[in-house]
Amino acid sequence: MPSGKPAGVRCVQLTDDNRCKLFGKPERPLVCQNLMPSEEMCGSSDKEAMKILATWENLTAPHDDF
Repeated sequence: MPSGKPAGVRCVQLTDDNRCKLFGKPERPLVCQNLMPSEEMCGSSDKEAMKILATWENLTAPHDDF
């Protein structure tokens, strides 16, 4: 995703089983290379991970506070 991945948008490099198509390749973005998954982030299942990540994206998204 040349302009970055917006919050809430599925990465185009994810396979149907949520694996990275670029894992281990030099073209994998640095932000992805530096990501250190943890149980706090991933939970114990794909479903739990998606819920946690969606919550974090919502909490850290810019909001118009007018």
